[in-house]
Parts: sequence; structure tokens; C-alpha cells
Amino acid sequence: MAAYTITPTFQRVLHAVKRATLHPRCWLLNFRAQYVTTHDWNEKTFDKILIANRGEIACRVIKTCKKMDIRTVAVHSDVDSSSVHVKMADEAVCVGPAPTSKSYLNMDAIMDAIRQTGAQAVHPGYGFLSENKEFARRLAAEGVTFIGPDTHAIQAMGDKIESKLIAKAARVNTIPGFDGVVKDAEEAVKIARELGYPVMIKASAGGGGKGMRIAWSDDETREGFRFSSQEAASSFGDDRLLIEKYIDNPRHIEIQVLADKHGNALWLNERECSIQRRNQKVVEEAPSTFLDPATRRAMGEQAVSLAKAVQYSSAGTVEFLVDSKKNFYFLEMNTRLQVEHPITECITGLDLVQQMIRIAKGYKLQHKQEDIPINGWAIESRVYAEDPYKSFGLPSIGRLSQYEEPVRLSGVRVDSGIQEGSDISIYYDPMISKLVAYGASRADALKKMEAALDNYVIRGVTHNIPLLREIIVHPRFVAGDISTNFLPEVYPDGFKGHPLSAGDRRELLAAAAALHIAAQLRSQRFLGEQRVSAAAQERRHWELCLELEKSVHMLAVSHSRGTYTVEVDGEKVEVSGEWNLASALLPLSINGSHKVLQCLTRSPAGDISLQYLGTTFKVRVLSVLAASLSKHMPEKLPEDTSSILRSPMPGTVVGVAVKPGDTVAVGQEICVIEAMKMQNSMTAAKTAKVKSVHCKTGETVGEGDLLVELE
Repeated sequence: MAAYTITPTFQRVLHAVKRATLHPRCWLLNFRAQYVTTHDWNEKTFDKILIANRGEIACRVIKTCKKMDIRTVAVHSDVDSSSVHVKMADEAVCVGPAPTSKSYLNMDAIMDAIRQTGAQAVHPGYGFLSENKEFARRLAAEGVTFIGPDTHAIQAMGDKIESKLIAKAARVNTIPGFDGVVKDAEEAVKIARELGYPVMIKASAGGGGKGMRIAWSDDETREGFRFSSQEAASSFGDDRLLIEKYIDNPRHIEIQVLADKHGNALWLNERECSIQRRNQKVVEEAPSTFLDPATRRAMGEQAVSLAKAVQYSSAGTVEFLVDSKKNFYFLEMNTRLQVEHPITECITGLDLVQQMIRIAKGYKLQHKQEDIPINGWAIESRVYAEDPYKSFGLPSIGRLSQYEEPVRLSGVRVDSGIQEGSDISIYYDPMISKLVAYGASRADALKKMEAALDNYVIRGVTHNIPLLREIIVHPRFVAGDISTNFLPEVYPDGFKGHPLSAGDRRELLAAAAALHIAAQLRSQRFLGEQRVSAAAQERRHWELCLELEKSVHMLAVSHSRGTYTVEVDGEKVEVSGEWNLASALLPLSINGSHKVLQCLTRSPAGDISLQYLGTTFKVRVLSVLAASLSKHMPEKLPEDTSSILRSPMPGTVVGVAVKPGDTVAVGQEICVIEAMKMQNSMTAAKTAKVKSVHCKTGETVGEGDLLVELE
């Protein structure tokens, strides 16, 4: 096992107020979307903490440890040796190769790292070993503190079957369902018929949306049982499943709890997490637009009751499904720090990581329930390396060739664990960052989120910013009319990007034309002067032909004092800006309205890719002569996708169900691709004979790779 120590000239910057007593309190400064770590330096915690995780959550824990003057140890796989969390930590230890089972889930290697570095405590973050009772038990046996609940609470709440029974005993509202382990697919069908469709099949030891399927029929139940058990075994090492009645069109609202080892427990208000795809959260906010004070208190008190029932001590989250009449039902309890914890920190001012460290050391809670505020509004967008046009987000891999976070904007917080040059691989979750906007009101927070998404620069991988931006400006979301079915209801045919209105189209065309002319004018100058001194006076008027989404537009453009006046479809549009063509961002004034566009690509042939209102649009800008000649160019014929099956994402082939010569029917499964622990069934688009198979079980495939050919 390799280890190294980062030894800067000065290990610590001395704080001017280091020995002063800082009293804890809930507060926020200038709506900067930040938590406040108010540490009492007379309160001794730990000298060194190992973070058994990677990426943004490891970085998040390290930030608080630095504020508390605690040394940190990072663990990493060999492919993560140059990751941001490794650079931030005081020490780093390699715990194995890239696959999680051989590194971040390798308990033996992590225990060796703890002994080697002398870490006194371990923060598990979320995922990986964060809810593994065996890991917590092994730490306790070595005298190392687990920064989380004890093994009893992890066992009780980590098993969805046992947790549901405990919740019932604690008088917490629960969903009707089968309170046992489902043995096989046929028993699953029998139970589903008794409960009545639809039903939810989910992993007993699961979380994060993995190992979950909704079934509306016997066939879907059988298929759901197979995929859920496989995903559960792959993600959690436990293939046990349970079945519950599926509450159609619910909201997913969770309560953050905080409990110490002295019997004290608080609820830190709610988080609305209803915007989901494949049972995984996409956009969250705090507080919820739906809850009234009475319902909020009732949910909070039930969450605390459940925490006390299992003698819980740490930060944890109790998740509920809430119907249209504000009836709420216990879903599960996550015995760890939640991914979306930043929005709770924003509205309360509490540093939840610091609270977890204090509680693990044995200190009492610093606050009473009446001290917990709701200050302002916070919204979190999960920025993923995903293609949102494929099932609302299938993983994308690649290297971040250019990366700029919008942290210069007021009220914006970015929790990330990557940087320019980082690789997004098939081995780990494709999250790029958690983008948080905080404001005095929900409208203020939404406006800041919109600006943050427009100013977020990500190049080298496909990302889901187009989907995130459309969600936060959609009238239903703005009105708070949401449920867990929001995405399939709003986009029944899948996400297609921003639909351009007539006004949007004119703005985009005008911006593209102005950008094209600005680039031409710049190419004619050198050091601010004309390249050819005897050149004719600079042109002021142009006629252009622009192609956008298979439509052709004739534009007249004039230029005066940095402003371009563009006539589009009989309407005049004025575009002005600094025209810094080397910048990733293109801030413009379009008819007096401030817009931030991004020029992704620009070719000498006039092809321009612009990110406008979150979505990437391809525009071709031609002179009138070039446009008249372009119609004579032959068009490339599209590929016959009904006869071939290509991988829609990078991943691993976990099963191939056909061989050459087999006859397949429409919708029949051909193979299964696993990516980021999620399994996806690839099916035939038509009834035909299998001509050839180009993949095999265990093989790694890339996006667009040929899997199977049909005759």
C-alpha cells in the first residue's frame, strides 16, 4: 500500500482569533449561500480524521476539518491519485485499483490506512461504506471513532424491512406493504396482486434510487424483481427485496435530524426532493413550497421520534412520501450525511459536518428546537456528466478540457471534487458538482440559480445543465406544482432541450450573426490596426443567410460603435457586448436585456455552436453566395437504427441474451448494460433475425459502440 504526506512549508495558518471562544449560533452573511463553522477552541475533538470517500463529499469534509484545525487523511484508488480531495488532504493513501470493490469498498485496505496514518476517527461521507455496519463495527474494535451513528442504528435503519417495523412501533406513518423478504419473482407477483398495482419493488439494503422499480403489471413485477435484485447485489452486496404499495404522484420530502449521545434530538426543517429521474434526485430545495407549519412540525416530530427509537446519534435524514392532501408516509432513514445537505446548511447556518464531528466526540447538541430558523430559500441542482436527452440522463465520460464554476456570483455555492483536467470515468458516480443558489426568497434563489447555470462552463463531457435550466424556469416548477412524476409528465416524449419561441429564435439568430461578424472584423485587425493599411474602409453592412433547426433565415446586419443591429424576420434586434472571443462566456445585451451565452465551437465555414438558455444550438452562418451554392452539396444519409443496436452510454455488458441466427421480437431484450451501478436493458426495435453480435458479457463498451446487428 502506497502512502505519502503533503508537507507544505507551513502546515497551518495561525488564526488571529484561534484561542478566542466562538459561541455557536445560526446565521448567514449577505446571503452568500454559506454555512458558518463557529468552533469553540476549548472544545477538544480529534487530531486527525480519515475520510473514507472521494470526490466532492471528501472535499466538503476536509474544508470543515481545516476550519476546526483537524489534520485529514484522504484515501484514493490508483486512478484518483491526482484528484482534488487528495491534494486538499494533509496525507493520502492509495487503497487499491479503480473498481470500487477493490478500493473505496475495500475495508481491509482502509483499515490498514487508518493504522498507518494514526487517524483517530473516520468520516464516511455518503455512499460506499457510510451505512455499512460491519465497517463501523471494525472501527469500534480498533478504538477508532466512526463519525456517524452506532452499529445498532445503522442495522435497524439500513434494513428497510426492519426500519419499517420500528417506524410502526414508534407511531410513524408507514406505507402499506409486505413486511418481509420477497423470495422470488412469483412470490413478488402474488404480493403485488394482493396489494394492488402499482407497486414499488426496492432493495432492503438500498438507497440512492438503486435497486428500485415501479411495476404496473405481473410482467413488470417479474422484470423489476430481476433487475432490482441484480442492482441490489451489485451496489450493496445484499439482494433482498421488499414490496410496497406505490403512492402515485407523490412528493418526496425529507426531514434532516440531528441527535447526540445524550438523548437530545432536533429536526432541522425539510428538503423538497420531488424532482427525480430513475428514483434519483435532480433538483432539491429548502424549505418546501407545499408544507404548512403544522405539517412541517408533525413530520419533524415523527422524524425525531424515530431517531430516538433507535438511539440515533449523528446527522441523519428521514424521508417521507407526501400525497396531495398532505398525508405523509415514512419511506426510509438514511443514517449518513445526505447529498443535498448544503441547502439545509444555507437556511439554518449550521455546519452539519462540524455537528457530526462534535457528536461523535460525545458533546451535547448546542441548540434547542426553537433555535432552528428558516432563513431565506436554497435550491440545489445536481450537475452530472450525463446526456439529458437520453432517459433524462445517461452517463457520459471524458476529460474536463475547460471548467469554470460560477462562484463569483452572489448567493452561489458550488460543492465539487473536480477541476479542469479531471477525468469522469465509468467507475464512479458521474456527479460533477452540487450547485446551490441561496436568496432571501424563492424567487430570488431561482433567479440566482438561472444565472449560475448560464455562467457555468463545462467542456469535454456531456452535462445535464440544459435539463436543469429548463426545470427551474418551467411554469409548474416556479408555481411549486411538482411531484416525483414531474419529468415524465412535463416531457412525456423525453427531454428535447429548450423550445425556442419566436422571440428566442430572433435573439439566437441575431447573437450568432453578430458573433460571426465580430470574429470577421477581429481577424482583419492586428494590435488594434487594420492588417493591410491600404485596405478599404471597414464594412458596416452585411447580408447573411442563417440555418437553424432546418429553417433558413435571411438577415441584414449593420454595425455601429460596438452595437450590431440585426433585422430578423422583419424585426430589428440590437446586440452589444465586449466580444471577447477568447472567453468561455459571452455576456451580451440583446434589446437591452442581459443574456449570457457560451460559444462552444466556431469554424471558418460558419458553423457555430451556442449555448443559449442552457441548451446548445447549432447555427450555420453563410454569405448569400455560399448559401446559394450549399444546396448543391449532397446530404449524408442517416443510419438505419432499426437494424443495429448501439450502446447509448459507456458501461459494462453484464448479459447477452441472443446469438447469431436467433429471431427476436420487437421489445425483446438483447443485452444488459450496467453503468454507475444502474442496469439498462437494450431491446430490439423490430422483429428480425440476429445477423451478428459484437459484444460479450464482462466487456467494457463506449457510447455509440456497436452491440448487435439485425438482418
